[in-house]
Amino acid sequence: MAKPIEIQSAEQFGELLKNSRIVVADFYANWCGPCKQIAPFYEQLSRSLSRPKVATFVKVNTEAEGPKAIAAEYAVTHLPTFIVFRDGSVVEKVKGANPQQLQSIVEKLSNDIENAAVGGASSSGGSGLAWRGADLPRGYTDISDSIDVRGLELLNVDEGHFSVRTLFNRTKPSALSKDKDTAESGEKDWIETDTDEQLLLYAPFNSAVKLHTIQITSLPPDDDDDDDVPMRPKTLKLFTNRPHNLGFDEADDIEPTQAIEIGEDDWNSNGTANLGLRFVRFQNITSLVIFVADGDGDSEKVRLDRIRLIGESGEKREMGKLEKIGDEMGE
Repeated sequence: MAKPIEIQSAEQFGELLKNSRIVVADFYANWCGPCKQIAPFYEQLSRSLSRPKVATFVKVNTEAEGPKAIAAEYAVTHLPTFIVFRDGSVVEKVKGANPQQLQSIVEKLSNDIENAAVGGASSSGGSGLAWRGADLPRGYTDISDSIDVRGLELLNVDEGHFSVRTLFNRTKPSALSKDKDTAESGEKDWIETDTDEQLLLYAPFNSAVKLHTIQITSLPPDDDDDDDVPMRPKTLKLFTNRPHNLGFDEADDIEPTQAIEIGEDDWNSNGTANLGLRFVRFQNITSLVIFVADGDGDSEKVRLDRIRLIGESGEKREMGKLEKIGDEMGE
């Protein structure tokens, strides 16, 4: 239970990222009116949620000589900006003096903080921060929550056994669970294709977004003797700003916004491929179609466990003075 720590140097900040599981950073400037308005609210959150080596709240003065480099490193161009780090990686970012959005993120954090404080340190709960199978690219955040789940559509999947919403589940895949009984029982938390290896996913967004990276997790069972074991996806075709899902013939014939071939070395130890996009082609995106054209093997089925979309959400700009770090503050 403590006030926010004022950061004096990049070295101090780096040590906090190493020693505290969760770090919440408030990037501000003394001239910034909205920064001053939200400061008491931020201090209240710090006093109520700070835990030694578990949750640390800090303030970073973007005009001070040492901390200025931290703001540049994390691409802070709006003030205030709040960045949440977990295990040293960026997991959330809030631009502007938006207490409602900050409160929402902190509510997600609260369970994680309490679990970590008692030794749980688990992100498997649905109300905590979302599990991801790979680190976030620096300067970008997980925007999967921007998807309008009511409009999700998945073609060539047996809906009686699999749900499209499973792909965006916030929990850790059961296939990675150390408890094998848990991993092999209960409701299936992955999806498999039905009649062949192809799959079409349509995902509309609540507001226009910028997409930088797609993280796809695929965890098929390791059983080389079983011909029915599903494959990981190999070739993806991405289509943007479509009013509805495509048909399979149409997806085969038309030019995608980007085509991606996933190699064996692209999958990490969590079964996740971190797929960078041609960012200039994924600006102002209102919907995304992911077409799995084929799989990496001879099976007739493809398995997907999780999908996370990384980029910049389309929140409205906050009122107040906005400056890029490094510009002259002439006023």
